[in-house]
Amino acid sequence: MRDELVRRFEDFGTRTALFDRGTAVTYAELLKRIRDTRERLALHGVKPRETVVVHGDYSTDSVATLFALFLDRNVVVPVVTLTDTTLDTLTEHCRPSHLVGTTEAGVEIRDLAQPTAASTGQSGGAGPAQAAAPDAAEGAGSVHARLGDPGAAGLVLLSSGSTGAPKVILHSLDVLVGEKLQKRPRRRPNALNILMVLMFDHIGGINSLLSTLLVGGTAVLPRHRTPDEICALIERHRILVLPTSPTYLNLIMVGGYHRTYDLSSLRLITYGTEPMSDELLDRVHRTFPGVRLLQTFGTSETGIATTTSESSSSTYFKISDAGVEYRIVDGELQLRSRTQFLGYLNYDDDSLTEDRWFRTGDLVEEAADGYLRIKGRAKEVINVGGEKLLPLELESVLMGSPLVEDCVVYGRPNAITGQAVCVDIKPSGELTRAALRKHVTEFLAGRVEPFKVPSKINVVDTIAMSDRLKKLRSRPGADEE
Repeated sequence: MRDELVRRFEDFGTRTALFDRGTAVTYAELLKRIRDTRERLALHGVKPRETVVVHGDYSTDSVATLFALFLDRNVVVPVVTLTDTTLDTLTEHCRPSHLVGTTEAGVEIRDLAQPTAASTGQSGGAGPAQAAAPDAAEGAGSVHARLGDPGAAGLVLLSSGSTGAPKVILHSLDVLVGEKLQKRPRRRPNALNILMVLMFDHIGGINSLLSTLLVGGTAVLPRHRTPDEICALIERHRILVLPTSPTYLNLIMVGGYHRTYDLSSLRLITYGTEPMSDELLDRVHRTFPGVRLLQTFGTSETGIATTTSESSSSTYFKISDAGVEYRIVDGELQLRSRTQFLGYLNYDDDSLTEDRWFRTGDLVEEAADGYLRIKGRAKEVINVGGEKLLPLELESVLMGSPLVEDCVVYGRPNAITGQAVCVDIKPSGELTRAALRKHVTEFLAGRVEPFKVPSKINVVDTIAMSDRLKKLRSRPGADEE
């Protein structure tokens, strides 16, 4: 497998592999960078099969480091934002031997067994790094042993950690790369160019990178992920494929960036990470009439599945992946895949059934022809005195109002009904709070059942979004009465 990866990069030669901050990097140059990185890692004492944290977002250095560690059969932990909590969690459960920082200033390799100014509290950096020292080798070996193959490389991903410490998710990087190597390279140079909108430490971002480079395409690496920069890059590089999320697509449209920049090169927009409402999809379809829209689906635990949308105007899709099985139990989608994770390093695997199906937590409905539609997350169900509501249902209705630019629905505790329905709304144009609340109440009358009408309607300037491009379903400090 490793020989095949190197052979492909050698064959792609002068094709452009990366556009990194305006600089074109060929496959030959990338392969040289990978080889140089392997040598540099070895000089700094990084040994094969050790666990290594790679801190940074997409760059030539981070991509080269990822592949260098893969070739050396290391366990790779990509982290874009490294906090004290994150490093504490990794130190305790992964025992990484080194931290490789990839920033604009260059590459810094830190031996986590050696105290630094940051680790001794002399700077604002992450402090617990030296805690890995006593048992780093033992810990690294135990993580690698979980792979079940001494010749394999590993990948550790972290959940968003919105409900506490992030889950530490272990994958076989060999399996993920092997799935992509089964696809034949494209014959025409640079026949595929994709913008890396999803993060370097996100399963969707890793999937996009491998899907692009292992078939000879071009990955365009953004410096920032503002709609303005992303649309400018689409225009500049004539991007064909844009992987993103419903929330991000709405940001592009409400900001008018599709009119400011020439996005006519786009042939495919893939959207995932969160459910798409019918109303928002209709807006996207009307805004990009010549672009095929494809709903993707995957989880950090099972990988990204190949899917087929019923049409560009439909939120129904099929999982059309020979490596993925699915079933629906009590309305919840369960998956079993060839790219399935090997377990959590810091949590019990209670998300797996006894027969090793992964409970996604996504509630779905299945049409007679086998197409699926995601209704929402089980943990997001709002229970109002025994009556239940999924936020996506109400958001889709509200997005049909010409006065609602965007919104997010969520539940909050209520002493009488258990939970109350709340909504944050970013209005179209200038509206007073009272005027918007009156409009929403009147607009929903007759469209939804009375218990679904929000008891709290907050006017906000922006809808909060996570770094993984998902709506945040609670807004601490939101303007409310």
